[in-house]
Amino acid sequence: MRSNLALLRTRSVPPARAPILRYGVAILSTALALIPALFLVNVVESRLAVFAVAVMVSAWYGGWKPGLVATAFALTVTAYFSLTGNRTPAEYRNAIFQLTLFIFVAVLICWFNTALRSAQEGLRRSEGNFRSTITNAPYGICRCDASGRILDVNPAFISILGYSSTKELLGRHLGTLYKDAQQWFQLADCFRSLQEFDELAAEWVRQEGSTTLVRISGRRICDENSKTSYELFTEDVTERRALEQQLRQAQKMEAIGRLAGGIAHDFNNLLMVISGYSEFLLEYLAPGAQLRTPVQEIANAAQRATSLTGQLLAFSRKQMLAPRVINLNSVVTENVKMLNRVIGEDIELKMIRGADLGAVKADPGQVEQVIMNLAVNARDAMPYGGKLIIETANAELDESYARLHVPVKPGKYVMLAISDTGSGMDAETQSHIFEPFFTTKGLKGTGLGLSTVYGIIRQSGGYIWVDSELGKGTTFRTYLPLSTETSDPVSLQPEIAGESGRGTETILLVEDESNLRQLIRQFLEKEGYVVLDVSGGSAAIQLANAHAGPIHLLLTDVIMPGMNGRELAQRISFLRPTTKIIFMSGYTENVIGYSGTLEDSMILLNKPFTLPALKNKVREVLDSEPLPREITSAPIELDKATDVVEETPSIRAHRFNLHIPLRYRPVDQQSWRKGITENISRSGLLFRAEEILQLDVQLEINLVLPVEIAGLAATEVFCLGQVVRRVDSGELKSPALATKILKYQFPQNSYQPQA
Repeated sequence: MRSNLALLRTRSVPPARAPILRYGVAILSTALALIPALFLVNVVESRLAVFAVAVMVSAWYGGWKPGLVATAFALTVTAYFSLTGNRTPAEYRNAIFQLTLFIFVAVLICWFNTALRSAQEGLRRSEGNFRSTITNAPYGICRCDASGRILDVNPAFISILGYSSTKELLGRHLGTLYKDAQQWFQLADCFRSLQEFDELAAEWVRQEGSTTLVRISGRRICDENSKTSYELFTEDVTERRALEQQLRQAQKMEAIGRLAGGIAHDFNNLLMVISGYSEFLLEYLAPGAQLRTPVQEIANAAQRATSLTGQLLAFSRKQMLAPRVINLNSVVTENVKMLNRVIGEDIELKMIRGADLGAVKADPGQVEQVIMNLAVNARDAMPYGGKLIIETANAELDESYARLHVPVKPGKYVMLAISDTGSGMDAETQSHIFEPFFTTKGLKGTGLGLSTVYGIIRQSGGYIWVDSELGKGTTFRTYLPLSTETSDPVSLQPEIAGESGRGTETILLVEDESNLRQLIRQFLEKEGYVVLDVSGGSAAIQLANAHAGPIHLLLTDVIMPGMNGRELAQRISFLRPTTKIIFMSGYTENVIGYSGTLEDSMILLNKPFTLPALKNKVREVLDSEPLPREITSAPIELDKATDVVEETPSIRAHRFNLHIPLRYRPVDQQSWRKGITENISRSGLLFRAEEILQLDVQLEINLVLPVEIAGLAATEVFCLGQVVRRVDSGELKSPALATKILKYQFPQNSYQPQA
């Protein structure tokens, strides 16, 4: 076998020869053969041999057609000399035999040369195609000997290492390409095993000194002399490894965030109990009491723990935000004076405002916290002074940027960059800086500053990246999506009113944490309210059905086992439309808001809250004007049938024999059952149910009323019904239930039939 890869040479397959050239060679070869033939007039065998050589040359160069032309010319000349003149019969027979034999041999020569030429052309085409594949392959291909000396390479291999020509690599030892020589011995061990190997990782040094990560596969090959060499196939995985690292980092941050959010949720309930009972004790202890100081320390510790859980919720992106359409230039400008006092006089503060800066939708208070935390970190990185630069600019992140920065989505953003000339960070530190409780400041650092920044930016729909190098400073770049909105959203929570009076209303309190529920009940009863407390949603619905008097307010936790606070509020509003609602939570898991943004008209008390704040909020909501429920409609007069084709007696609503699928469930249960109507009117329906239900049981029913009942268009409705009788159909597994409709409710997003 040759010592280099012949298929990697740059020579090309010769083009097909022109017909005029092929036939010209045939004519020339036979014409040249005619010269000795004229001198061999009486030597027929010699003349035929000369012409056979001419036929062979013609067929080899031009193919079988020029070969046949040369055969015909040679046959004509030979026949002229062999058959003209006075010949005996024996001579004629001998001449004809020789000519026949010549024709057979000439045809055989043409066939053989044509087949040989075709095989050579096929081999050249195959060689050219294979050479093109190797040359244009995106993977680096290299051949080396048993000692690791490079024998040949393809262009991709040269490109991976940053060289310009094959000569720069030929003869080099593979071990010289490794950043860490120990990695070469892994490849050498694979060579010695004489087995194929796959996906061997290596870090190679490029010509300019940078490193690249490659994945190597290879195999052993032997030539006819049993000389061993190796073929290596390399893939540059530098970009892929970087993306994998970013993905692993994002997954790690998400997992830590879930854990932090869950801990903060449970911890908030405990803090409420601690701080609440501390307030009780402080209220009853005289100013000079001996125990007042320890109780005050407990309250102060609870307050510090409250701040800690707030930072954890910010990192886990579970805090509730009050976003507004803002201009980052305005927010940064408002904070510059305060930053000057925070960072000190030995640090120069410079602001670079972007021109025509776009608006973003974010919580201004949270953005200020981002700026403050990043500025404080920059100050700590410059203990001997330096420069702090705050820059804003419009930015458009394209597909190529998003491909290298998982999980960025391409689009238009507004950038906020904070740079310092401090000590910088190495790669290992950069991989941990956004993790909670990771700090490089020793005992004086909490490790929650940058994790809070990370959570705020991600919850606001943006991204944050860090660029840092030891001794050269650090730059944090945050990208917030460009907003097209012009109006500000509803604020998160109205300002707490001043001192409120006592109350007498009835409050339904739903809280799964028993200690916290007992604390809130004691406080509200002390303020004069009648409190009905339960631990879960199902019990609250049963109590709402059984309670004879009014329920003025539902005070419910958001995250509870079984039925969450939002679903409970919807079902209570269904049963008691005039009941007002306050949610309590420090960790909503997007149950009452999307991506941590509170929905319009919803009122939330963020745990842990103080008892005076609870008192004021309850009084404020009870004294407020009732808001129209978006899913509630006025009760329909049940016994008046309108929009009916034919007149019906006034004593009974018009009924339609329609088989309409529906869902139903008892009001104290959570899971839906399926049924189908047998007849239906505006005041009641008869439907086939899954099981037998007791009389007077109240049901929630969901179905789509057809046009003939609803009026202008098919409409989805939720009904509150009461079972009045069971119709005996002989099918116990699927009984028919007659149900009176007590109330209709229409969802905000009404049903639209498909065209």
